[in-house]
Amino acid sequence: MKGARTAVVEYDKLGGVCLNRGCIPSKTLIATAEQYQKMKDAQSFGINLETPPVYDWSAMLDRKNKIVSGMVGGIGQLLKSHGVEHFNGWGKIIGKNQVVVIDENSNETKIEASNVIIATGSRAANLPPFPVDGIRILNSDHLLELKNLPGSMFIIGAGVIGCEWACMLSLLDVKVTIVEMMDRILPMEDANNSKILARELKKQKVDIHTGTRVESISPGARGILAKLSGGKSVEADQALVAVGRAFNTEDLGLEEVKVKMNENGSIISGDDMRTNVKNIFAIGDVRGEILLAYTAVHDGAVAVENAIGGKSKKNYTGVPSVIFTHPEVASVGITEEEASKKYTVVTGKFPLRALGKAHAENEIAGEALVIADKKTDKLLGVHVCGVHATEVIHVAALAVNQGLTSKQLGSLIFGHPVISEAIMEAAHDIHGECVHLAKMKSK
Repeated sequence: MKGARTAVVEYDKLGGVCLNRGCIPSKTLIATAEQYQKMKDAQSFGINLETPPVYDWSAMLDRKNKIVSGMVGGIGQLLKSHGVEHFNGWGKIIGKNQVVVIDENSNETKIEASNVIIATGSRAANLPPFPVDGIRILNSDHLLELKNLPGSMFIIGAGVIGCEWACMLSLLDVKVTIVEMMDRILPMEDANNSKILARELKKQKVDIHTGTRVESISPGARGILAKLSGGKSVEADQALVAVGRAFNTEDLGLEEVKVKMNENGSIISGDDMRTNVKNIFAIGDVRGEILLAYTAVHDGAVAVENAIGGKSKKNYTGVPSVIFTHPEVASVGITEEEASKKYTVVTGKFPLRALGKAHAENEIAGEALVIADKKTDKLLGVHVCGVHATEVIHVAALAVNQGLTSKQLGSLIFGHPVISEAIMEAAHDIHGECVHLAKMKSK
């Protein structure tokens, strides 16, 4: 679109982790699991099923694969329509302006380029104490291809990936145990969201162990035997390692052209996405800053603009976090704990159970939390746990991005009935003006 002659080198399928092994396949399976749960609860909607619903894991995988395949093909068509040349193979930088592509037959093709953008991403990290074998001990890639779901799963790590898989598996009647060495699940999210999700997971009969370490995993009568700090043991059919990411920077020729890197293997690049080598850029996960597909797209736009002579810089203000648990979790800005270290904080809350739309959908669990600076009323963070949280957060993301106040957010006229009204009501609550919350008696 910018007029530059462009080539893309990809050794695997187009779309990277997000499309092939991350966002799209996992959310497709999660959507099916939630549909199954709704069918089990059909009677609460006034629908009587003649027989109880039964899910077909094989059919779920087929649907997932069909969606992914269609989108991969769509990317190929997009590249073609924009005149982008696609090289299938392993790309390696062999000079400041030269890349060699090595295909599966070891044939080499050399490409001359004025600028090189590295977008090689990340992969699931392997923990040496718990070596992933794809049979007893899995990573998230393996879960996407399991021929049969186990009766029970032991999950190491209660971050985003661990919690998403814990919810999906429990909705599909798998017995789930999740262990997190921090003192709460989703430790990077606001404590209010973590507390609500933990409560809902327990209702789904997920066993949660926080502030706990996994000392060892060994073969057990059911599959694996995990020993935990404090002397507890857990048996399960399989274990899932959902801790950390490793950066794909090996064998790219970075050392030869002297691109500087961090100790953890990520590439050092500035706000303009340039590395220390002027015409080599790095974007996305491989930078090691924010490991999200959508920030990678933003990074890419910045890098392209600068590669063709512009002066663009990243802007991460108002980047939302979206987590597809059940219920969903979403946030933008900083947490209440972080805010309290820098500001005099005021907060407003609104429960989803006070929304008509939440009752209509039979999804009343959750809450919206709005955080503002008491002195200026500037929005500092918005945190939502509940149905459609990953969709409704974007109105808050725009507000934070534009530096609005909680008063300005609350003054926006929202449609009705919608779940995002919870954000408006929480903004009103900051100023004691939420008419849809019962008035507390004064002392």
